[in-house]
Amino acid sequence: MKLKLTLLAAAISALAMTGCDREQAGQQKNTAANETAQVTEQAATESAETATSAAASEGDAEVIQQTNELFEQQFQTHVSRSPEFKTFLGMKEDYGKWDDLSPEFEKETHEIYKSQLEALKKIDPNKLDKATRLSLDLAIRNLEQNIEGWKWRLHTYPVNQMYAAHTSVASMLINQHRIDDASDAEAYISRLNALPAHFDQLIENLQARADKGVIVPKFVFPYIISDGQNLITGAPYGDGEDSTLYADFKGKVDKLEISDEEKTALVEQAKTAMLDSVKPAYEKLIGYLGELEQKATTDDGAWKLPDGDAFYQHRLNVYTTTDMTAEEIHQKGLEDVKRIHDEMREIMAKVKFEGTLQEFFEFMRTDKQFYYPETEEGKQRYLKEATAMIDNLKGRLDELFITKPKADLVVKAVEPFREKSAGKAFYQRPAPDGSRPGIYYANLYKMSSMPVYQMEALAYHEGIPGHHMQLSIMQELENVPSFRKFGGYTAYTEGWGLYSELVPKEIGLYQDPYSDFGRLAMELWRAGRLVVDTGLHSKKWTREETIDWLAENSPNPKEDVVKAIERYIVMPGQATAYKIGMMKILELRENAKQQLGDKFDIREFHDVVLANGAVPLDVLEELVTDWVNSKQAN
Repeated sequence: MKLKLTLLAAAISALAMTGCDREQAGQQKNTAANETAQVTEQAATESAETATSAAASEGDAEVIQQTNELFEQQFQTHVSRSPEFKTFLGMKEDYGKWDDLSPEFEKETHEIYKSQLEALKKIDPNKLDKATRLSLDLAIRNLEQNIEGWKWRLHTYPVNQMYAAHTSVASMLINQHRIDDASDAEAYISRLNALPAHFDQLIENLQARADKGVIVPKFVFPYIISDGQNLITGAPYGDGEDSTLYADFKGKVDKLEISDEEKTALVEQAKTAMLDSVKPAYEKLIGYLGELEQKATTDDGAWKLPDGDAFYQHRLNVYTTTDMTAEEIHQKGLEDVKRIHDEMREIMAKVKFEGTLQEFFEFMRTDKQFYYPETEEGKQRYLKEATAMIDNLKGRLDELFITKPKADLVVKAVEPFREKSAGKAFYQRPAPDGSRPGIYYANLYKMSSMPVYQMEALAYHEGIPGHHMQLSIMQELENVPSFRKFGGYTAYTEGWGLYSELVPKEIGLYQDPYSDFGRLAMELWRAGRLVVDTGLHSKKWTREETIDWLAENSPNPKEDVVKAIERYIVMPGQATAYKIGMMKILELRENAKQQLGDKFDIREFHDVVLANGAVPLDVLEELVTDWVNSKQAN
């Protein structure tokens, strides 16, 4: 919880996903279209039956069944309205279409949310078993939050350097649009030809925001314009190697078991679509972005937006699933930064470094032993060693977990067309039908931004036992409705990811003290986020002030700091969720240890945390409390 402002994002958000900060991408594996659709439809149909069956021992069986069927109906309503979500799920209905970005469609979706909420509130929770009652509480909570967020719908930045329609369409075509036969290729071409209308809707959305004074800060425009230009560079648009999409299409078609004449005809159709539709669509969007750039300012915080303080508090509530204020979060960050600095000084003593903490930071930033070369060999070495770290931990999962994911995990480098603007690392969920593994993406655009001493913690966070464990297990759950399998809460998901950096240390990993320093550096990074995110959006710190603070208080390279601060600017509040989530998980674990003593089992604790999928932090606390009480009673 691997986005643009489309129904794909909106539907998931409404049904329990505040979203990952990562642009979603995936790797394809050829499977028959009818088999894919059958698997997906069967999973959706069986979800209500499974949930009801598991609940038969308590509550009114008929009401429980009807409630779970309603969850599925509501989920499928949103699936049916999103061609892109269908593609994500491995389905091939509406395979040649994009999501509708129009204000009319958005309004219609909002009305659907309200009618769905009304239907859910008619259900008597006293007639439900515990599991279905939890699903009902979450469904109502998610819809209420989404409806509340309607008034802030124009406060977002649909095109920014972290996620944008003009890059995510390419990511989807490359990573999720399978071509298993000629009709799939024709659907790909249809999507290419549909881009002008799709981007026209996007421009309309951007203009609606601009009319309200909501324009992404000035520094963003060179990134997003460059990303667009990258996608229409090369053949067939001009000389040089094949462009990203052209190469993708030709490569997929070439693997089809059809005649060479048919392959040539399809490639020619795609070439025409790229010249007649794709190129003009990108050129028009890029031209509009250039005009918008002239109106942009260097004010970066959410405070600059209409009712900006209220909007930022709303985002904090959504991302942290708490009612903490910006000031409370800011102070927690300052306290945690101080604690981590003290632990780093202990490592300084262990490696016998003489000097100040800031001098140690400079040493870690600049000493060549901590960085692989800016070469293809350096990149391949990084990927190979990160894979080895994950494979090693795969062999030790029984020490930490009872439930383990069925889906495999692979490590890949971020694709060249988006590596300049994409985040440092991110995770892509596996396909529900098993046709695509989970993917840990490492951004190797600049090896100087990927220090070796952070490799271990980063692999654990994005891969195992981090996002791959949590998101794959959630997607594979058999006793929850679909909306919970595909939803999420950032504080829970990213809190688990950050917690997962610590867990391997507790079983003896991070033997290299510099690698352990890397773990602390990444935790420090998240603690610092509490300070700089609230500084930017509540205390009116400038971009430069925020960059200076984080650079002084962390060992990360300056380029890393700049990219991070620019990310926090366009995603107000999101960065606070990581540390708040980790703090809550650790607090719950410590409380459970104290209450259970010898009865505490780390594997059972992890099962409680993961077995219900993503939940708000207060709900997680209730689940852990129930587990502790049941253990004490036995």
